[in-house]
Amino acid sequence: MEAVVLAGGFGTRLRALVSDVPKPMAPVVGRPFLEIVLRGLARNGFHRVILAVGYMAETISSHFGSAFAGMSLAYQVEESPLGTGGAVRAALCECFEDHAFVFNGDTYLDLEVQQVEAQWRRHGDPIIVARAVPDLARYGALLVEGGAVTGFLEKGAVGAGLINAGCYVLPRDILDKYPVGVAFSLEKDFLADSVVSRRFVVFEARGLFIDIGVPEDYRRAQTLLAGL
Repeated sequence: MEAVVLAGGFGTRLRALVSDVPKPMAPVVGRPFLEIVLRGLARNGFHRVILAVGYMAETISSHFGSAFAGMSLAYQVEESPLGTGGAVRAALCECFEDHAFVFNGDTYLDLEVQQVEAQWRRHGDPIIVARAVPDLARYGALLVEGGAVTGFLEKGAVGAGLINAGCYVLPRDILDKYPVGVAFSLEKDFLADSVVSRRFVVFEARGLFIDIGVPEDYRRAQTLLAGL
């Protein structure tokens, strides 16, 4: 299995706490957060990871090199910000398999990878990974019907529900209509329209989930991820 990890963000909201490294390299429990993410992928059977990097890319590539935790690593370096869609589009060009898992480099998700892979092999439909949370306000919500995602609600909803966990399984050619090097949002420019015209099945993850993108959760990760 192959994974794309989006690790090119600026981490603006963490600048007060972490100013000298890109957000995925922010120290958590004494080591770069991206190490925790990659070790989790290795435990789940991934053999190759494409790291989509941009801001301070050299900090990441010099730390990890071409292999880590038994996995081979490749780098897709963006010269200017490509957004989530542009970054995934470029990284998929580096994939060898017919599909790839996509993860965010600032999010730890203990995903039931083998179950997700089995779901892909049964149907071949692109997969959006969902996660139940007690409060939708920060994330926005997924609209799901009959096992498929039908739409997205913007941030501001209240109460518990399903969110987009920022993880996908995508066919390698799904973004081929976009030229490589063009910036766009995977969520707003591609998925929002595509779920209406094509079946994107949902997989509800139940494992540990934390996004370190805001100071409160970054601090919480120091305890929550201890021992991983």
